[in-house]
Amino acid sequence: MERRVVITGLGAITPIGNTAEEFWNGIKEGKCGIDEITHFDTTDFKVKLAAEVKGYNPEDHFDRRTAKRMDKFSQYAIVAAREAWADSKLDKEKENMERIGVILGSGIGGLETMQGDIANLIQKGPDRVSPMFIPMSICNMAAGNVAIDLGIKGESISMVTACASGTHCIGESFRMVKNGYQDVVLAGGTEASITPVGIAGFTNIKALSQATDKNRASIPFDKERSGFVMGEGAGIVVLEELEHALKRGAKIYAEVVGYGATSDAYHITSPAPGGEGGARAMKVAMEEAGVKPEEITYINAHGTSTHLNDSSETQAVKTALGEAASNVMVSSTKGHTGHLLGAAGGVEAVVCAKAVEEGFVPATINYKVPDEECDLDIVPNEGRKMEVKYAMSNSLGFGGHNASILLKKYC
Repeated sequence: MERRVVITGLGAITPIGNTAEEFWNGIKEGKCGIDEITHFDTTDFKVKLAAEVKGYNPEDHFDRRTAKRMDKFSQYAIVAAREAWADSKLDKEKENMERIGVILGSGIGGLETMQGDIANLIQKGPDRVSPMFIPMSICNMAAGNVAIDLGIKGESISMVTACASGTHCIGESFRMVKNGYQDVVLAGGTEASITPVGIAGFTNIKALSQATDKNRASIPFDKERSGFVMGEGAGIVVLEELEHALKRGAKIYAEVVGYGATSDAYHITSPAPGGEGGARAMKVAMEEAGVKPEEITYINAHGTSTHLNDSSETQAVKTALGEAASNVMVSSTKGHTGHLLGAAGGVEAVVCAKAVEEGFVPATINYKVPDEECDLDIVPNEGRKMEVKYAMSNSLGFGGHNASILLKKYC
């Protein structure tokens, strides 16, 4: 028997707020988290801007030894997971921890650790590579560290699908709870790739904006868009079987009702023509939920601020929703946060859960120049207070990975 799945906890650490509440308030206020890079010297770099987490001190969350043995992407994951767990008010003493899981993704993993230890290898020799290099850098360690930190003994899995990782993790967690394999799953994504090699790599593949005005760098759907701005952080939601949540009197933010996952089978970096794969993901999510296109209130678009993504995603929405595409609100919150890569789907799921709960549609900020190729209602510059019955979140990753989740107002 298929079970209903609800969201009962939220956690986030982002460029516009280091808790889910601060983050959501920043979204509502139209706050932009993009600024000059401080993590390293950008003198020789063409890209000068990123969306860094601000005011983060590892020793506020971990003892010094523990912090030194975890890459920042794992640290961010634990910070967000602790918040989501506390927000859900789950009690370890009352729960069967073997019925609780964690599916947490990262697109790149411990890139800061990789860069540092490869430099040590080249400059100082193999004996100077840290014995913690492997457990600090491999992608699965965010999920592993969260499970260890919270005592989660159910399924612990990491999914890696580039910029779709967070949404795939949430979607697969939804299926896990829906089909009875777990009662609760912590799901989302984490990333900390604002490093010299990360910025250089994305710059040289022509993916990053080289704009120097922080308010005109990440500008989804704007005709002058020139690439994405890299962000960092983590977003995690607690997915819980409805009856389990009701029995303990949990607060319910939203219900998860659909999930679609597809492959373009087309190109390693470019989306399929017309956003064909993304359109199929949206259709599958709506079919699972039994929802008609005209019932969708809001879509949180992948909306990266690259030319190809935004135009092809516009076409994908039109294909998936048909005539209803002209009425749906489609905004990208990457103007606020930059692109958090594997963590994007996690923080954007938090956005959608809050949009449904509070009845607020976030804006696409810093929008100035309309593009005829992106002619949807992108909620320019000002958010809107209105009931959100159904909200969809899209994520599209290099390799042709597409994922869409569909949330419903719980009643």
